[in-house]
Amino acid sequence: MSTAIQGDDGLARCPWGLSAPDYVAYHDDEWGRPVRDDAGLYEKLCLEAFQSGLSWLTILRKREAFRAAFHGFDPEKVASFGPGDVERLMDDAGIVRNRAKIDATIANARAALDLPGGLAETAWRYADPASPAYTDMDDVPAHTEASKALAKELKKNGFRFVGPTTAYALMQACGLVDDHLTGCHRHGAYRP
Repeated sequence: MSTAIQGDDGLARCPWGLSAPDYVAYHDDEWGRPVRDDAGLYEKLCLEAFQSGLSWLTILRKREAFRAAFHGFDPEKVASFGPGDVERLMDDAGIVRNRAKIDATIANARAALDLPGGLAETAWRYADPASPAYTDMDDVPAHTEASKALAKELKKNGFRFVGPTTAYALMQACGLVDDHLTGCHRHGAYRP
């Protein structure tokens, strides 16, 4: 099914939100809830980049290991990482060991610190309070004009591993758009 589905608790959710217990908690308590601070957006951006080519469930299950490995995704701490830290991370079986993604996470911390106005201010300029309401997952886009523009601005400012699809996933996760399906109990709960 690609429309909202009623769970055992009687609440209708986006279908992906019922596929595993980890997803139920993420869907209900986190996905689409506005994140307005630089560190919170930086963490989500990094996790979305690590997810590229993988299941989001893999990233959710490794999130605490990612947080430990990247010092709570504190941009100032990550920006100071050097070659020894990269090797430490490449040896850490608790995270996704992809050198390009690790390097991008470090570069993105540095870029986030240099970003005029900060990451949150930049990202929220692309929020869409009038984003379309979707009834079917097949209608939810992989990217939008706003995510293309956000990705372009971030890349212009030194960010890596952040194309339009990753930017849109960030926008969905951080509440810049409301992509909970219309039949979902979370739809409209956190309008940007």
